[in-house]
Amino acid sequence: MTRPLIGITAYLEAARWGSWVREATLSPPAYAKAVEKAGGIPVLLPPLGLSGINGYVSALAGLILADGAPLDPAVYGEAAEDRAPAPQPHRDRFELALARAAVQADLPLLGVARGMHVLNAAQGGTLIPWLPDAVGHDRHAAPGTPHVIQISVSSGVGKAVGDRIEVTAPHEQSVKRLGTGLLAVAWADDQIVEGVELSGHRFGLGVQWHPERGDDNRLIEALVGAARR
Repeated sequence: MTRPLIGITAYLEAARWGSWVREATLSPPAYAKAVEKAGGIPVLLPPLGLSGINGYVSALAGLILADGAPLDPAVYGEAAEDRAPAPQPHRDRFELALARAAVQADLPLLGVARGMHVLNAAQGGTLIPWLPDAVGHDRHAAPGTPHVIQISVSSGVGKAVGDRIEVTAPHEQSVKRLGTGLLAVAWADDQIVEGVELSGHRFGLGVQWHPERGDDNRLIEALVGAARR
């Protein structure tokens, strides 16, 4: 059986190895390992110019919009947030265009953390630029603190992992207004959206947590399965 090519968005920034310091395409290895374990072939996508996006979309069988620096609030009409890490406009431009092209082509895709935010913004949605202010607590931003997510069992996320899952997923931004065609399908106990699904798309999901980490590879397996079909 043919192993489908799964694109994974990546950083493009300076890195050091040996005595060299050079601009490099960087990605946490967990994404590639999870795709390989699920039966796919991982391909890193550096955030270069926009001219190659249609070629990526036509060559790939599936796409992971990976985590990274928060989206620039200007993308969705909000003021800059000084408490957040500096945005990366070159990556924002590339991934927003890539997400739109993937949606238009009905390419199976999974947005992870920032990737869910990219998908939402690409569809015209907005984000909460600093979540602790909006909810009155910092539990979402606390590293290493697990919490239970409630999931719609009829959604693609629910079909992959069930109606609830315990995750560790620190984040300071979150979905505010859903983009066109997106449905909320997973929620934290304070009703912050932790998962979305693109209505009418053969496989278009976004989750706030990291399904590529740990032993539970079911969401990545679902993506690769959709890409294979």
